[in-house]
Amino acid sequence: MKIAVLNGSPKGEISVTVQYIKFIRKKFPQHELTLLNISHEIQKLEKDDKAFQNVIGEVEKSDGVIWAFPLYVFLVASQYKRFIEMIGEKKAAGAFKGKYACAISTSIHFFDNTAHNYIRGICDDLDMRFTESFSADMDDLFDDEKRRILIKWAADFFAAIENKSPTSKAYAPVVPLKFSYQPGSIKSRVDCRGQKVKILADITDNNSNIARMVNRFKDVLQDGVQLYNVRDVDMKGGCLGCMQCAFDNVCVYKGKDKFMEFFNEEMQDADVTIFASEIRDRFLTSRMKMFWDRRFFYGHIPLNIGKQIGFIVSGPLGQLANLQEILQGLAEMSEANFTGVVTDECGDSAQLDALIDGFAARCVDYSEQKYVRPSTFLGVGGHKIFRDQIWARLRFPFQADYKFYTEHGMFDFPQDDKRYVDFSQQMTNMIQNPVMRATVRKMIKTEMLKGYQKVVETK
Repeated sequence: MKIAVLNGSPKGEISVTVQYIKFIRKKFPQHELTLLNISHEIQKLEKDDKAFQNVIGEVEKSDGVIWAFPLYVFLVASQYKRFIEMIGEKKAAGAFKGKYACAISTSIHFFDNTAHNYIRGICDDLDMRFTESFSADMDDLFDDEKRRILIKWAADFFAAIENKSPTSKAYAPVVPLKFSYQPGSIKSRVDCRGQKVKILADITDNNSNIARMVNRFKDVLQDGVQLYNVRDVDMKGGCLGCMQCAFDNVCVYKGKDKFMEFFNEEMQDADVTIFASEIRDRFLTSRMKMFWDRRFFYGHIPLNIGKQIGFIVSGPLGQLANLQEILQGLAEMSEANFTGVVTDECGDSAQLDALIDGFAARCVDYSEQKYVRPSTFLGVGGHKIFRDQIWARLRFPFQADYKFYTEHGMFDFPQDDKRYVDFSQQMTNMIQNPVMRATVRKMIKTEMLKGYQKVVETK
């Protein structure tokens, strides 16, 4: 069989992901796996229609498609995202229709679920026959049992094609909105009260809903607001995954574009950061994704500690639970307060005015009060993955991360919490006695509340 492998690594064939593909190719020599370096060649694919059509041609003549990619900031790399956008722009979706598909990623399992959900949704939109995803830890290839599982997964994919196995869709089609926002007059403006509010928007049409929403938000605030269009930020390309920044937070693009300077000088002092974008396919725009990917020159360091992050989105966000999770995760992993999202889904201009006005006031109030809600599983779980990886496996080469985590007390391992460790050991020893075990069982519900009740009564 002929299999088109769409390689999402910006490093091309010099990537961990590709080693997994080469291993599969070695174990199944009867099949022809054609590696197409999508992310590495994205600028050529954008400029050279013949090169793009060559990729589409390989897909058309294939029996199946493997979407292979590393994880880049909750998703695939911006270059891969751009290719997916181009499929729609160049009306190439027909080449994918009815093809069997699967997805394989390599990562440290940080929000690998959202990346796979996204790719699965894209395959459903393209009317492909999706079988299964495979999310590999980067080092799984070193383990005998995990290699066996990888071989089984690949064998099942090939068997599904050969047997024309039935598949089902996981996601309903995204229904676009048909609403033109017409902002009304502003009845009262919000004083920024000294808070610095920065808006980073992707605007290509000044008459679009997203442009009008952003301008409404900006105009409601009396002062202290700066608006930047991500299209004007000097970025020569997406993150390359080269890790040249890992020692000292200096991007390999330094001297080639002005992204580092823009981010450090214009965005880092914001008290409130608002990201604004239209929805493209099942995410925001690839340009906005490029901005988030390029911030990785700061590695795994939270960049908005104690600050506010919110989003203005044009499009059917309510139909995209996966994207909602990503937006909240982005804020929580920055150790910022997630102020929420305003969309144009209400379909009513007066109501949208009120939503934007209230959102602006809330962002300023939260910032002035230094209000940061506790993180959910998204932030807590994500922090623990980064903490553990940077402590050991990623300590080298991410030296800058390790230094930051050490200096800011972020290596908060549970075995270091002497209060709970010692208490648990004492109680464990105590209940070895059957009489004490029975006594503790009777008392545990009331005893565990005493400390909380004291706080309620005295604070």
